[in-house]
Parts: sequence; structure tokens; C-alpha cells
Amino acid sequence: MKKYNVTGMSCAACSARVEKAVSQVEGVSSCTVNLLTNSMTVDGNASASSVIEAVKKAGYGASEEGAKKEDKSSSKKGNGGLILRLIFSLVLLVPLMYISMGHLMWNAPLPEVLRRDPMAIGLVELLLTAAVMVINQKFFINGAKGLFKGTPNMDTLVALGSGAAFCYSVYELFVLSAAMYNGDVEGARHALHGLYFESAATILALITVGKALEARAKGRTAAALEALMDLAPKTAAVVRDGREIQIPVEEIRRGDMFVVRPGDSIPVDGVVTEGVSTADESAITGESIPID
Repeated sequence: MKKYNVTGMSCAACSARVEKAVSQVEGVSSCTVNLLTNSMTVDGNASASSVIEAVKKAGYGASEEGAKKEDKSSSKKGNGGLILRLIFSLVLLVPLMYISMGHLMWNAPLPEVLRRDPMAIGLVELLLTAAVMVINQKFFINGAKGLFKGTPNMDTLVALGSGAAFCYSVYELFVLSAAMYNGDVEGARHALHGLYFESAATILALITVGKALEARAKGRTAAALEALMDLAPKTAAVVRDGREIQIPVEEIRRGDMFVVRPGDSIPVDGVVTEGVSTADESAITGESIPID
């Protein structure tokens, strides 16, 4: 059994796609992908390079499980970048919503240059939306990769929704420009209502909010799981050739006889062959009293 770290997954469809791709590799008997911890467990005699190559062809990244400290630091950096994206997106979204919704729907005050010139309003909305899209370009990059590989994901849907609203608004901006060129100010003001730049930016900002909340929840859950896994013993007392030796848990083989003294943790699954004692099962059942 080998463990790998998988990067680039954003939804359950991603983990299912990785699992399917790796399962088709020759020599793989079973594959399990965990979206929460971005990890993958592979059983079989397939080489690590072939498994990693299959994941990359599916549109994601993979590496053999390495040092946990490095994984934690990279995860923190990724979460920090997500928070910065969210902050900058919201800072730009506020004036965009004020101009597009506040002024047009509730006649909120605007600077004189914007109030008199509908084209200026459209251009400001275009620039603010473009900035939000650049900040959240990860959606478009990952979405395009998934689409071109024939494996669309959630980022693809987000990119299509935001991109469609932006492209239609650019078309309406040309209509507005033509109206201004012909001196039709009323027609230009009417064309302002056909701009959906704020929708394109709002989609990206709201999804980023969801991503930030998801990352926070995943981080807390992963920390709890790691703390629970740390409770497991790292070594076991195994009887071999009539002698009792301490070995790492990973080196225990099927059929080994291991010793568990009162108060010790049970290192692996097994069958009691000799002796009577109690076991602390609180980590599994919550029962604080040791069980016979």
C-alpha cells in the first residue's frame, strides 16, 4: 500500500475522476481518494511514477507522501493566498455594486463625470470586473484545463458563468458606445441596464467566500484527524524466535505475535491468544472505563 498527496482537487467530481484514472493503471488493485485530506491510497504493485503520471493526465498533481511539516506549511500558504484573494475581491466588488446597483436602481449619488456620461460608468464597471477576474484567475485556469482535457469540474462551471456574463456585458458596452456616437443619450442610459459586469464579479467573489469557509473547515477537521492518528502507537513489541523485540508498527507482518501489556495501546488488529486484561476504547466508543 502506497500513499500519495494529490493537489488541484476542488470537488467530489475531481476526487472521483482521480480515483477512476488511477484504478485503470496496470498493477493497481484498488484506489481510494480522500478529498478532505487531499490524499490517495493505492494498493497493488504499480510503480509510483505510473500512478503519478495517471493523476497528471487526469489534470491534477500528485506526489508520494512526504514530510507532514512541508504539507502543513504549503497548506497554510495556500489558505493565506485564498484569504488575500477574498479581501481584494470584496474591496473591488463594493464600489462596483454601488455604481451598478446603487446608482441605477436607487439613484445613489455619483461623481459628476460618471453621472453625465453613461460610457464612463460602463468603462469603470469593466475595469473593476476585469480586476476581480484577474485576482481570481485560478478559476479560469483550472476550469480551462479541465474542459480541454474533457474532465470539466466546478471551476469550469464558475468560469463559464462569470465569463458569459462578462462577454455579454462587453457586447452591450459596444451597443452603448454606438448609441453615444449617434448622440442617443437616452438609448445609452437604457443600454446601461444591459450590463451584467457586477454579476460576473459577484459569482467569483461569492465562490471565493465559499472556498475560504471550506478551507477553514477542512483545516480544522484535518487537524482533528491528525491529532487522533497521533494517538496510535508508533512501535510494537513483537515475539520473534522466542525473543521480544520493539519494531515500528509498519513492519508488523501477518501472523506475527505481539505483546500488549496493561496500559499499553493496541498497535494493530489481531486476535487475543493468551492472557486477560482491560483495554481503553475511549478513542473509539467514548467510554471512559477500560473494557475487559
